[in-house]
Amino acid sequence: MTALGPLMIDLVGPEMTAADRPRLQHPSVGGVILFARHFESRAQLKALIAEIRSLRRPHLLVAVDQEGGRVQRFKEDGFLPLPAMGRIGKLFDADRQAGLEAARSLGWLMATQLREVGVDLSFAPVLDLDRGISGVIGDRAFDARPEAVIALSIAWTGGMHEAGMAAVGKHYPGHGAVAADSHIAHPVDTRALATIEKTDLRPFRAMADRLIPGLMVSHVIYPEVDERPAGFSPVWVRQILREQWGYEGAVFSDDLTMAAAAAVGEIEQRVEQCLAAGVDMALICNHPELVDRVQKRLEFAASPQREARLARMFGHGPVPSEERLARSPRFAEARQWIERLGVDAPDLFPDRA
Repeated sequence: MTALGPLMIDLVGPEMTAADRPRLQHPSVGGVILFARHFESRAQLKALIAEIRSLRRPHLLVAVDQEGGRVQRFKEDGFLPLPAMGRIGKLFDADRQAGLEAARSLGWLMATQLREVGVDLSFAPVLDLDRGISGVIGDRAFDARPEAVIALSIAWTGGMHEAGMAAVGKHYPGHGAVAADSHIAHPVDTRALATIEKTDLRPFRAMADRLIPGLMVSHVIYPEVDERPAGFSPVWVRQILREQWGYEGAVFSDDLTMAAAAAVGEIEQRVEQCLAAGVDMALICNHPELVDRVQKRLEFAASPQREARLARMFGHGPVPSEERLARSPRFAEARQWIERLGVDAPDLFPDRA
């Protein structure tokens, strides 16, 4: 038995290479994040995930960003295209009950299709507000109003839970009020904490109170709270999230190779500072050479609390086969919601209709 380490990393391509294997087997690693480049077909993806899972006991957490709209890594060969969350928000604004039903149905569909191939968790839903300011958020968010985001997030995560998948809300404490994209710039939100608490923080607090299993922390800087980006800030993670809110779920960093993360130093300092701030799992994406540096230069102490929180992120419960899922009434309902929201949802088995 090998404990889950505090790093989540990726693979170079759609097949595991001789270089990937020792990185994944290193005790610093606890999870793998997959991207579109890792997907060629459903069968290939299942085989890749099975190989990843075979490396360790307990197996490494397998994660993906599968929100819908612009951010959906798998959307071919049986994976139905999911509408952007903003479309669900517009439906909610016009018909509250329909919006809630769509959110629950599509959260369930997303999670069920991922679990069928072996994925444990999706970094979803987005809990940010769509203020019309952040291009990188935009329609990835459900709505501009906190109360709408809360209601739809409860429904969406309820669907995920029914499918046996833990939800991870993002990007705490809110990325919607800054124009800069943390992938390529250093976003700064100059508002006071009291103002943020009345607006952007509300969905995160509501979901934390409802024990959402995981949260991802942004790299936005809020200088009125802490000069460090939120994901490296003990104020945001330990003081507010853990101590004031009493949150006991798993906390994930955003990708530490983003431009905004460079504010705290080189990759070694980024990993050390985010874990010291109280983050449970640090993501290093798209740069295997940086993973190699971290694994050579840093040592990580065991943390039973961290390991227990991460262990709750594994998928759980039975998973229907692809064909059984595609024939289920609930799947048909989800397809109808996709079509109603303006996205084509092809029949997976048209010749057997």
